[in-house]
Amino acid sequence: MFKHLRCYLCKISNFTQLDNISVRGISSVSIRMASSGTDRKPNRLINERSPYLLQHAHNPVDWYPWGEEAFAKAREESKLIFLSVGYSTCHWCHVMEKESFENESIAKILNEHFVPVKVDREERPDVDRVYMTFVQATSGQGGWPMSVWLTPELKPYIGGTYFPPDDSISRRGFRTVLGVIAKKWNDDKANCSTSASKIIEAIQKAIEVKTDSSASVPDMESCDKCAKQMSQNFDEELGGFGGAPKFPQPVNLNFLLRYFACHPGTDLGQKSLDMVCKTLKAMADGGIHDHIGYGFHRYSTDQYWHVPHFEKMLYDQGQIAVALADCYAITQDKQLNDALVKLLDYVCRDLTHPNGGFFSAEDADSLEHEDDSAKKEGAFYAWTQTEIQDILKDEKLDTVSLSDIVLEYYGVKDAGNVSFDQDPHGELRGKNVLIIRGGVNALSEKFKLPYDDVIAGLAKARDLMMRVREKRPRPHLDSKMITAWNALMISGFSRAACVTGETRYSEVATKAARFIREHLYDVTKQTLLRSCYCGEDNSVEQTKTPIEGFDADYAYLIRALLDLYEATHDDSWVEWASQLQEKQTELFWDDENGGFFTIAQGDSSILLRLKEDQDGAEPSANSVSAMNLLRLSAYLNQPNLEEQAQKLLKSFANRLSTVPYALPEMASALLWIWKGHKQIVIRGDAKNPQTQNLVKHVDANFLPFKIVIPPSINSSDSFLYRHLEGHLSGMTGPQVGVSEESRVFVCENFTCQLPVKTIDELSAVLK
Repeated sequence: MFKHLRCYLCKISNFTQLDNISVRGISSVSIRMASSGTDRKPNRLINERSPYLLQHAHNPVDWYPWGEEAFAKAREESKLIFLSVGYSTCHWCHVMEKESFENESIAKILNEHFVPVKVDREERPDVDRVYMTFVQATSGQGGWPMSVWLTPELKPYIGGTYFPPDDSISRRGFRTVLGVIAKKWNDDKANCSTSASKIIEAIQKAIEVKTDSSASVPDMESCDKCAKQMSQNFDEELGGFGGAPKFPQPVNLNFLLRYFACHPGTDLGQKSLDMVCKTLKAMADGGIHDHIGYGFHRYSTDQYWHVPHFEKMLYDQGQIAVALADCYAITQDKQLNDALVKLLDYVCRDLTHPNGGFFSAEDADSLEHEDDSAKKEGAFYAWTQTEIQDILKDEKLDTVSLSDIVLEYYGVKDAGNVSFDQDPHGELRGKNVLIIRGGVNALSEKFKLPYDDVIAGLAKARDLMMRVREKRPRPHLDSKMITAWNALMISGFSRAACVTGETRYSEVATKAARFIREHLYDVTKQTLLRSCYCGEDNSVEQTKTPIEGFDADYAYLIRALLDLYEATHDDSWVEWASQLQEKQTELFWDDENGGFFTIAQGDSSILLRLKEDQDGAEPSANSVSAMNLLRLSAYLNQPNLEEQAQKLLKSFANRLSTVPYALPEMASALLWIWKGHKQIVIRGDAKNPQTQNLVKHVDANFLPFKIVIPPSINSSDSFLYRHLEGHLSGMTGPQVGVSEESRVFVCENFTCQLPVKTIDELSAVLK
């Protein structure tokens, strides 16, 4: 779409895009702390709550937050708005701040000729999405920091991403760009405004999603095609999809596991499972995995999963946790379970508010030493060989030095194990990013030590290294708590609770859901808020004007609440999910064409009302909503919700049929429709150990297309019972709940097989 749109925009635009050169060629730059900057009089951002905006509160740039005060100034003074969008753990956002926004002379140009506006993309994804669509359409690339110049009517005139401060042979510097744009605007405001209007009209036309009245729900061929496309793009040797940089892409993994569940006896079905297992194991062994403190970094800069971009994002942890849990449920592979447990330990330790909410991210950059002035990427996580040897110098396994075992296991080298290609700026020179190159069996054989002794030695080494690392300056923590990302993490803990049987995980998930209900939900309006913030003494704070929740906040939370119900069997979570689904439809649903818009109506500052049509680092809210509607339809016996899901799928029929690889999460909803789902009804005394074991066995299996009715759903006091009472009686007889013996009914279309009473019988039926 953007390729053709860009050609058209080139014709109507009278200004060439400036940001057409990658940042790869930029010379090395260290990120310096704002020393004298903190002594300056703060700008308006000092009154904000976003950690990203507060990072810029002492810039000499006269920043405004996104809002009417800035818009009015632009209109009154007939100036362009300079919009800078980023997030607090963004490496190149830090670079541009220190190079340009801390520069007095550049700040003077910005303040005199523009109205500078700062936006946290995580706080305002609606603003980010509109102008990123413009930047991608006009320059062919996107990223953060995003730099866009807007007319006083908020229409984008020109945009790009990172700009170095000064000119070089390959590109114009930010100082020059500002001067050229200011002159162009002052010389010909009318023509520039006309051009901007044409651009926004062209983008609006290009992004419209209209449903063909004759369209039908795409068939299973779209799912087969999606699996085949993933297979073609799969790295057979190293796992993952594509080359460098290599991302986890959990949306792919989730689809492939569901495809396997539908086609376990086919070659493509088995390969789907194999692709997931190989990818997750390669990630668990790779440098993308923090082997000392746990959790996963954002992505690998190389195809080997070795040298990562070191930031840790909550949305990655939540989605990877689900993939690990589901794959473990199928394979019972201990390595996957170990990685899952470690990931959740990390989130509980470092990303959890005392009241239960989850923080957003940890930065990639930090000081190497407390008295340094320059931050480096990976400084907190990388090691020299000498450091490790010093920490472990007194530790031995039998007669073998523990440091020798650790150096071998993690591929540590005296000169460092990071090549120049992986570290062009030299921030990791002489350092090692830990990566497991061989297994414990190989170590045991090489050093002639018992396997269990090696395992214990490695655990002890990690503990000792962790104690030392905790004394290093920590990366910045973005303590903002976002509804959508908290929901992704709730799903991770809920799935872990099911497959491991560990109630501590369901307790964490429950506490987080209650946190959202208390701090991110308006009970009066029954609407969600986007974010809240950690204040002093861990108080939970809110902005003066709270940001209303977006489509993804509703979609992810509805899914999380359904996952939480399946982990706890507390159907009050389904009741809240049902209420939120009604509100999501009211606020975001497109009655004419189907599908959900990303924002509700009413905000005149958002020029485009978009629909997400691609699953990326986070799944499209439309993809998640399709499955939510199907699950709720089954749980609540409301066929209208399935009809709504089908209309949604029809609105994306062309994309699902031609490039299903772009929407794997939505393709999972197609699998539900065409393969059907099971109703699993468990009857008996809920306190009976036999009944409890049957419930646990159902929970621990990977059954993505099912609803579960446990024995606790047995009276009119239950929300689900009131919705399913007639069907339950028809399926299993009039008595629901307590009976003399424990039984499980596995049903499809409310027609049940004969009940089973033992784990072996249940396993056979479920397979």
